[in-house]
Amino acid sequence: MEYRTLGRTGLHVSVLGMGGLFVSKVGGNDRDEARRAVHRAFELGVNLVDTAPNYANSEEVMGYALQGVTQPYYLSTKLGGRPEPFDAKDADGLRYSVDESLRLLGRDYIDILIIHEPDRPAQYDWWTDYDQFLGPVNDVLDDLKRQGIIKFTGLGGTTAYEMPRIIATGRYDVVLTAFNYSLLWREAEISVLPEAKKQGMGIIIGSPLQQGALARMYEDEVRSGAPWLSPPRRAQYAKLYELVRDAGMPLAEMALRFVISNRDISTTLMGARSQAEVELNVAAVEKGPLSADLLARIQEIADMVPFRPYLEPFGLPFGRTFRWPGWADR
Repeated sequence: MEYRTLGRTGLHVSVLGMGGLFVSKVGGNDRDEARRAVHRAFELGVNLVDTAPNYANSEEVMGYALQGVTQPYYLSTKLGGRPEPFDAKDADGLRYSVDESLRLLGRDYIDILIIHEPDRPAQYDWWTDYDQFLGPVNDVLDDLKRQGIIKFTGLGGTTAYEMPRIIATGRYDVVLTAFNYSLLWREAEISVLPEAKKQGMGIIIGSPLQQGALARMYEDEVRSGAPWLSPPRRAQYAKLYELVRDAGMPLAEMALRFVISNRDISTTLMGARSQAEVELNVAAVEKGPLSADLLARIQEIADMVPFRPYLEPFGLPFGRTFRWPGWADR
């Protein structure tokens, strides 16, 4: 397992981390399976786990899964969504959320506390001053740092155009950007990654497989043309699948190795639900970055659709039913 420095935190983290969203989905049915997956990840060298209060019961399941772990590791969780109704300007509520995270996770401190989706004010109205991105959340984070309850702070978002303005304040140590840096989606390259690098932040990539859209090949749906799949995206996927066959490499492996080929990225999070998936993902990243020739071919394919087509679903619903936003019940 390769380790990289997480920006100015100085933490040395595995290039593959354990994401908590899918652990929560396993845990609802079999917490012991989630625990086995987490323990197997640590055995194979993973030393970073990430969770959040609004990833269903992820913190509770992760707390159970982390019991008995003897290897040193780093824990990241988030602010946002708790307590309900959530008020991002309520300092007491924010502190309550941290206390609840500590209780559920069985910890007395958090390595990295991330503001969850500060780039979506319609969902979480964090700021009292939108020009300077000031608000009670910053005071709470500063107090928690002084008390040693958190070590570092971060931002976790999904939009490639609002996040850089917040990153540029220089207040935060880590950025977790999701759904916008992968084989086919590159919006984060425009300004999120450059600004984070300028600020010396550690960079974590979430959803490198686009929550399954890059986990395996969905050739029937690409060939037949799902109604939510635009013609340019269909053509792009067809080219990608052709490249996967030429390379003789599983799509998921190519996707993971593509992300770690960027040396500015410290780690990427896997959404493994089982020991077997953990082992496959670890084996993929242990093969290292992709060759320059293969990266060049991937870039040509990514350039076919440089921005998301209008009304493209945020997570492409391959293999499952999709209802367009705003459709009335029928």
